Amino acid sequence: MKQARDSDDAERPAVSGARRWVLAILAVSVAAGAGCANAQERKPEGQFDCLIQPKMVLKLGTSVPGLLSEMLVDRGDIIKRGEVVARLESGVEQAAVSLAKTRAENEATVRSSMAKLEFQRRKDERSKLLRKNDSVSAAVADEAETSARVAEQDVEEAKVNLALAGLEVARANEVLKLRTIRSPIDGVVVERKLGPGEYAFDQAHLLTVSQIDPLLVEVYVPLSQFGKIRVGASAEVYPEEPVGGRYAARVTVVDQVFDAASGTIGVRLELPNPNYAIPAGLKCRVRFPGVG
Repeated sequence: MKQARDSDDAERPAVSGARRWVLAILAVSVAAGAGCANAQERKPEGQFDCLIQPKMVLKLGTSVPGLLSEMLVDRGDIIKRGEVVARLESGVEQAAVSLAKTRAENEATVRSSMAKLEFQRRKDERSKLLRKNDSVSAAVADEAETSARVAEQDVEEAKVNLALAGLEVARANEVLKLRTIRSPIDGVVVERKLGPGEYAFDQAHLLTVSQIDPLLVEVYVPLSQFGKIRVGASAEVYPEEPVGGRYAARVTVVDQVFDAASGTIGVRLELPNPNYAIPAGLKCRVRFPGVG
């Protein structure tokens, strides 16, 4: 019996130590759970992680290959829609425009054809008068009338050729325009690939332009939010630091095809950025008022 009590006394400290260890773990778990609960309580209702992206990123190229004579922008430059960003060598095309203009402005053929027509008409009238008095033969009178008609057709042909010369001017100008590269959007140059003197291929791009006004905000929300977020709804966007702040945005797209793997719906918002105060590529949080 004494040996048994000694054995119990030896085990009691070990049991007490194990109990204290378990209780400590439970205390830590409870504290951690309370911290998580407090964190969830501090999280604003209806907020979701999002990403701010450019509305459009374009790689500008040229429709015709050629040697770059000018590259007028560089990385970081702000450009406007229609602004010239680069030019190719265009001496041959400019000469073609000058030649076409000279032809289009040359009305000598038309004037000479009209003068010939007036002469043939007078000759035809004289032949008809003489024919009434039998002073000329019928063949001579017919020849004069035919010559007048041919002269009328010559005038028409000269006018058509002059009009075609005008169209050739328009065509030459369009060919010349292909040697000038303009930006199709307002934006910021984020990359420049080539410089003056380098050869530009029609299948390669010269520079990359990013449109950051407005910006797009991409967010994925749980399937439980389906029907609560609609196109046209207002939202608040909170960019991460160092930008920070709160900005108003508007829902433009709510995906109708869900992602079954993640159980989410894709939503896109449009965020005005007129002063380029918000850079693209930022993480953010978005809040939909009234959505829990």
